[in-house]
Amino acid sequence: MAESPSAHATIIVPASQPMVALLGPQDALLRVVERCVPEADFHVRGNEITVRGPSGAVELAERLVEELVLVLRTGQGLTAEAVERSAAMLRSEAAERPADVLTLNILSNRGRTIRPKTLNQKRYVDAIDRHTIVFGIGPAGTGKTYLAVAKAVQALQAKQITRIVLTRPAVEAGERLGFLPGTLSEKIDPYLRPLYDALHDMMDPASIPRLMAEGTIEVAPLAYMRGRSLNDAFIILDEAQNTSAEQMKMFLTRLGFGSKMVVTGDVTQVDLPGGTQSGLRVVQEILTDLDDVAFCRLTSHDVVRHRLVSAIVDAYGRYEAGRPQRSDASPGRGRGRRGAK
Repeated sequence: MAESPSAHATIIVPASQPMVALLGPQDALLRVVERCVPEADFHVRGNEITVRGPSGAVELAERLVEELVLVLRTGQGLTAEAVERSAAMLRSEAAERPADVLTLNILSNRGRTIRPKTLNQKRYVDAIDRHTIVFGIGPAGTGKTYLAVAKAVQALQAKQITRIVLTRPAVEAGERLGFLPGTLSEKIDPYLRPLYDALHDMMDPASIPRLMAEGTIEVAPLAYMRGRSLNDAFIILDEAQNTSAEQMKMFLTRLGFGSKMVVTGDVTQVDLPGGTQSGLRVVQEILTDLDDVAFCRLTSHDVVRHRLVSAIVDAYGRYEAGRPQRSDASPGRGRGRRGAK
């Protein structure tokens, strides 16, 4: 294949933009840019960045620097991760611009702003805005539950809904509550803890007990949803891979007027007892073509935890792909798992 013709370009960074913010202390971010576009050579002098190399690489470098400058203009700082994700989005030739993805503010609390960090996360957030029921499906660490809770709190603050309902299967492996010590509330608390943790990140912790006492926020096991109709609510079902097909149908039919539902789960982490089919797997076949229902799929590329988490997810995916096909669950699986998003 013929090599791309050589090219060069001079990128002039606006004088109002401090170069240290763009290049990083001791040019740390510049080195990340160089790793992201290894085919190009970069030379910096004052507020000018000269790029030489194959025309495709030079064009990519120009676009990447332009996007990073746009991010900085919003007042948001740059990180190595933001640079890498911006380059990945540009290489994917997605319609969305990296700056639009990385500067979309969902919620701010105590000096911290919650934003999507990947293209699929932004598409997931956009789907929540546009659809009544959204399924967020993907591995742990991709922000499925966290972003859904952020959107729920945002909707509550904007008075778009009057309450938030957070639910998940009380016990992943067969709902054996009787084997746990304490009252029912004490038994189910460990399984709902990830939802409490997300709320505490996004709201004044002192206000949460009051809002829960008033019924504005409800955190309850899935079994408590039966027989109810939830109006003017933002309802989130977490760990949905551990619902049966019947439980999933029961949950979805709780939808009332003025409400929105987000269902999150990881179909590779089913902890149901042997022979029980995951409701999250079944629902993808049933509701795929239904209007106002969206399925958003996140991957290891959307993991926003430690770098190794993405590699671990991929490694397990390769391992499972090489094994013989089997049913959703087998006896004894999941006894020790209480995973969190």
